[in-house]
Amino acid sequence: MAGVSDCFGIGSIVFCKTCYNKEIEGEVLAFDPQTKMLILKSPASNGRASLNDVHIVNLSLVSDVQVKKEATSVPDPPQSLNLQRLNTRVRNQVEEKRRLVTALNAGVSPDGQKLFLTITKTINEVTWQGANIVVLNQVTITPPYRPENVKGNAESKAYTHIKKVVEKHVKDQQLEQLKVSSTEPACATPSPQMEFQSSFSGTCSMHKRKLDKIQSHEEQACILD
Repeated sequence: MAGVSDCFGIGSIVFCKTCYNKEIEGEVLAFDPQTKMLILKSPASNGRASLNDVHIVNLSLVSDVQVKKEATSVPDPPQSLNLQRLNTRVRNQVEEKRRLVTALNAGVSPDGQKLFLTITKTINEVTWQGANIVVLNQVTITPPYRPENVKGNAESKAYTHIKKVVEKHVKDQQLEQLKVSSTEPACATPSPQMEFQSSFSGTCSMHKRKLDKIQSHEEQACILD
């Protein structure tokens, strides 16, 4: 890959307008002239000062490019990557996907899968044993994955912590279901006009039956005479 200084200096401020009329402005992190890929760093869209948005721009799909400010100083060399840490993250992600696949093959319910993902957010040592969730090799959660299904040494810190996690997870799921239920449209209630029409129709039918009955008695009387 050619040096960045050949086209865009690292640290320069560049403005781009894509073919979709999206405007991007940021500091140049890297540029590859062969693929025309430009990487820009801009302030985080969520407003957090400790974070940045990183844009990978294909200059082949850009209608306008402007260098707003040239870099005046030689940038510091980029920090070396911690390959060991990256490999560990890759292994952890692959292992997590395998555990999820194992859970699906074991026929674990969606409730169990959700609870498993909730626990893995704070604890890495979580595995499946059939349809059971095993945490820290100390606590086992059996279907249907309720607080009363947490098994282990009730006096251990791990048991107490996991049970609190399960209790909170169950409450959160119940609240979510209540929110969904509250947003569903209620059954339509009959309007006063509909109720009146129904009542009027019923009254007319009743009077018609009475008239038919009276008419039948009169006909019978005529025949007897």
